[in-house]
Amino acid sequence: MASSRVLVIDDEPALRQILAHVLSEAGYTVNVAAGVNEATAILSHGDIDAAVCDIKMPDGNGVELLRQTRAAGIDTAFVMLTAISTVETAVEALRAGAFDYMVKPVRNAELLHRLAQIEAMRGLREENTVLRKAVSERSPALFRFQSPGMLNAERLAAKVAPTNSTVLITGESGTGKSVLARAIHHKSLRGEEPFITVNCGAIPEALLESEFFGHTKGAFTSADKARKGLFAAADGGTLFLDEVGELPLPMQAKLLHAIEEKQVRAVGSEQARRVDARIIAATNRDLAAMVEQGKFREDLFFRLSAFQIAIPPLRDHPAELRELVRFLLRNSSGNSHRGGMEIEPEAESCLLAYAWPGNLRELDNVINRAKILAENNCITVADLPASLTNSAMAATASSAPPASSLREQVQSFETETIRRAIEAAHGDRKVAAERLGIGLSSLYRKLGEHA
Repeated sequence: MASSRVLVIDDEPALRQILAHVLSEAGYTVNVAAGVNEATAILSHGDIDAAVCDIKMPDGNGVELLRQTRAAGIDTAFVMLTAISTVETAVEALRAGAFDYMVKPVRNAELLHRLAQIEAMRGLREENTVLRKAVSERSPALFRFQSPGMLNAERLAAKVAPTNSTVLITGESGTGKSVLARAIHHKSLRGEEPFITVNCGAIPEALLESEFFGHTKGAFTSADKARKGLFAAADGGTLFLDEVGELPLPMQAKLLHAIEEKQVRAVGSEQARRVDARIIAATNRDLAAMVEQGKFREDLFFRLSAFQIAIPPLRDHPAELRELVRFLLRNSSGNSHRGGMEIEPEAESCLLAYAWPGNLRELDNVINRAKILAENNCITVADLPASLTNSAMAATASSAPPASSLREQVQSFETETIRRAIEAAHGDRKVAAERLGIGLSSLYRKLGEHA
């Protein structure tokens, strides 16, 4: 990590200058301190990744400084320097929590090797945290859409994925914007790096800057330890800004600066830190209209919308609904994953007749709920929310004859669904039957029953 910050602590001016130059040339951001007191003030911010620290100094002991830093909850790795190598000195430094110790005169190559080991250890720890989160969130399977709108969205995603372009994904709530963003990340050259998600509408305005850019220890009242921030956590990977339209204008300006300059400055810090994070944003709002209304910065909108992908709502591709329902019965993300789950035709007809204003998320939630309620591994109309069945009935009431029973009303749903499928297949009943997942003879039989 070329953006790591290293503090050189030594009372010898020449040694401080030499080490600072060597580390800067190697790509590190370097601070220097002439003694324990000066180092304590710098370390207290909590944003130093590693310290190269002399043990014997006029105003204190480096090992005691290490102990105090650890006691304050500051996670800075220490490499101790000593003029005299003894077993006692080494044991004391390592017991205090030092990563390692070196004997003066310091060999530059050896010091760089030690710092590289610290970076590798720190990076592995952070990678494991991200990996555990990704594994817990990753869906076991993805549905293969066939409608033109969804195929176009997938085609655009495949085109932009290998690039570093910023991407703006638009669509109604529940259409799968976060799923598409994750797919773009996994297909990119950054696929093995962190994918960090932030819901921009869920963070209190007062905490936005700290969440995005991090803060030093003591930067504000509740900052009891330093925090890297989302940009730094996504360094080398992707930062997904979900619901970016919810950001207040002041934060939009700071976000634009971070994206354009590729560097951030933690709250309470005086130094900026370079970050390399790809930005994928998503919104269910009309950002162009918000720009005209003065609610969204035009320059940020143009920066984010360099490559746009629109995801159509579920109602725009109803022909896929039956297969999508069956896919979710097998792979739904809820806690109830019973094998062999079935659904009664009447219940399925209700699902097909419903408008799904909440799109894929609502459908997934309904299926999960029904699987929990279902008896004998079979979902019935009674397992569906009353609001859904009432809405589905109302949606087809104008085209269906008056019915005196639930079965008759459900039959009218089936008739309307079959009619729509035949229309979508341009009159080809064989194609309509295939899309509905039933045999041609079953289609004719249902048409005869409901005639």
